Amino acid sequence: MDQKAILKYWALALGPLLFLIIQIANPQFWFPEIGWDVFSIALWMIVWWVFEAIPIFATALLPMVLFPSTGVFNLSDATTPYASPIIFLFMGGFMLALAMEKHQLHRRIALNLIRLTGTNANGIILGFMLATAVLSMWISNTATAVMMLPIALSVVKLLEAHEDTFSGFNRFKAALFLGIAYSANVGGMATIIGTPPNVVLVGLVKSILGKEISFASWLIIGIPTVAIMLIIIYQMLTKVLFPHGITKIEKAELFIGQEIKQLGNWSKEEKWVAIIFSITALCWIFKSQVNSVLGIEILNDTVTAMSGGLATFLIPLNKSGKMLMNWEDMKNLPWGILILFGGGMTLAKAMETAGFVDMIGEAIRQYQNIPLWLLLLILTTLALFLTEVMSNVALTTIAIPMVLSIATGLDVDPLLLAIPVAMATSCAFMMPISTPPNAIVFSSGYISIKQMVRAGILLNLIAVIVLVVAGYFLAPFVGG
Repeated sequence: MDQKAILKYWALALGPLLFLIIQIANPQFWFPEIGWDVFSIALWMIVWWVFEAIPIFATALLPMVLFPSTGVFNLSDATTPYASPIIFLFMGGFMLALAMEKHQLHRRIALNLIRLTGTNANGIILGFMLATAVLSMWISNTATAVMMLPIALSVVKLLEAHEDTFSGFNRFKAALFLGIAYSANVGGMATIIGTPPNVVLVGLVKSILGKEISFASWLIIGIPTVAIMLIIIYQMLTKVLFPHGITKIEKAELFIGQEIKQLGNWSKEEKWVAIIFSITALCWIFKSQVNSVLGIEILNDTVTAMSGGLATFLIPLNKSGKMLMNWEDMKNLPWGILILFGGGMTLAKAMETAGFVDMIGEAIRQYQNIPLWLLLLILTTLALFLTEVMSNVALTTIAIPMVLSIATGLDVDPLLLAIPVAMATSCAFMMPISTPPNAIVFSSGYISIKQMVRAGILLNLIAVIVLVVAGYFLAPFVGG
C-alpha cells in the first residue's frame, strides 16, 4: 500500500475521531456551545478534504447530516444552500458546455484558432495556448486538456519522422505540452463559470456578505489577468525556459487543415449550439443594459444561464423529435461540483452564525498597521503554493471565509483580498498532481517532473505578482 493510501485511511478515522472528542469534551471556553459544534464539523470536513479520505464531493454532504443532528441548523436551513441560485447559475453553464462538447463545436473552435496563429513553431504553441484558454473559459479545464492533448500528440507524431532536422525538437515539445496545461489552468479564471474556485468564491461572497458578483463585472479582472498570464507563460516557455530555434513547420499546417476538413461544413447542431451560446453570453454581458431598456428586472445571471441550458432541450433537429440535448447527456454534468458548492456555502453560513467571522475580524484588527499590499502578497502566496498539494476547490472553500473575515476585521474591501486568493488556487504549475491538466499532459510522456517543476516554480512566483497587482487595482471594481 502506497503512502497516499495510508494517509487516506488515517484521515478517514481522524476526521470523525476529532469530531467525537470535541463533542464528548464539550469545552466551555472561547466559543459558545454552537461554536464548538461548528468547529468540530468543520475540522472533520477539512481533514477529509485535505487528504481526500473520500471523494471531496461526498464530504460536502456532511453538513446536511451533522448540522441538524447537532442542533446548529434545522434540516431546512442546512439544505437550503444546496439549492442556492448560484448553484443553478453554474448548472446552466455546465449544460451549455455539455452541448458544445457533444456536437464538437469546441473542437472546431480550437482547430480554427490554431490555424489562425500560423505554422511556425512558436505560432503553433501560441495557437494551442489560445485555443485551450478560450475553451477553458467555458468548459472544464480537464475536458479542455483531454481534447487538446490528442491534437497536440498528432502534430508532434507527424514531426517526429523529421526530428533530426529540428535541433530543438525536445524543447519545442516541452513548451507545447506545458503551454496546453498552463493555459487550461489559467483560462478558466476569465469567467465566473470557467473554473470551480471562481464558482465557490461567488457563492461564498453571496452567502456571507450578501453581495452579488455578476458575470459581466467579473470580466473586469478576469480578462486582463488571463491575458497577461498567457503572454507571460508564452514568453517564458518559448524564449526563456525552452527556446527551440525552430521556424516554419509545413506538416503541422497540413495536419490542422486535414482535421478541419474532416469536420466538414457546420452541422445543424453546431449552428444551434453556437446561436444559443452567443445569445446567452451576450445576455450575461449586457444584462444591465437589457433590463434598463425593458424597464424591468427580467434578466439575471441565473435566469440567463438556465434559459440557455434549457434551450438546448427545446431545439428539434428532425421530425422524429430528436433534440439538441437529451436527458441522457446530463449524466456527464459535474453534479459533484454542484454538491461541493452547496456544502461549502452551508459550512460558511454555519461559521457566520456561530460568530467565527466576527471573532476573526476582531482578532485581525490589532494588525491594522500591516500594509495592505503585504497582506495581499502573503495570502495569495500561501493559497498558490498550498494548491500545489491539495484540491483547489477544497482550499478555496476553506480559505475564502477566513479571508473575508480578515478583510472585515481590517475594514478593507473583502473582494480585494478574496478574488486574488481564489484565482491563485487555479495557478498550480509545478507538479503533475496539482491539477488535472498538469496530470493529463504529463501522461503524454513528453514532459519530465524536472521540466514541470523548473517551469512551474518560476511561473508560480510570477503569478503571485500578477494576481497581487490585479487584485489591488481591479478587484474593487468587480463589486461595483
